[in-house]
Amino acid sequence: MKINGNAHKYGDNVDTDVIIPARHCVSIHEEDLAAHCLEDLDKEFVNKVKPNDILVAGINFGCGSSRENAPIAIKGAKVGCVVAKYFARIFYRNAINIGLPILECPEAVDGIDAGDELEIELSKGIIYNKTKDTTFTAAPFPETMQEIINQGGMVNYVKNRLAQSN
Repeated sequence: MKINGNAHKYGDNVDTDVIIPARHCVSIHEEDLAAHCLEDLDKEFVNKVKPNDILVAGINFGCGSSRENAPIAIKGAKVGCVVAKYFARIFYRNAINIGLPILECPEAVDGIDAGDELEIELSKGIIYNKTKDTTFTAAPFPETMQEIINQGGMVNYVKNRLAQSN
């Protein structure tokens, strides 16, 4: 699967309360959460993000509380992938569980500016910056984790596995 979109770049330690402020965590529906995604960091994010755009961030992305609302808000905003230097571990797992593609690649983060046009090949971990004609490689996910992402998250993955076993 290839993801093509423009980069929206943010710094280090973007926590879950910034990704989706607690005052908006009264719903678990993607569209409700997406309407407030990153509003305390970038009030215009939801107006400028387009389907499959890529969120790029520094270290410790998704730190803070362990709520799943944060990756759900990002997925609901139609972000195609999040590339960070390093993810907080609970966010990392929650993102996989809900089927939000993420990649860790410090070199890519350093080589990407806001607005750069990117192409990501998830299965190979390749991040191509079309604007600068540079390529970076992140460690791709193991096959099972890639399948979870491809199927939209853990719930769909388990449903499909159960259906196949019957």
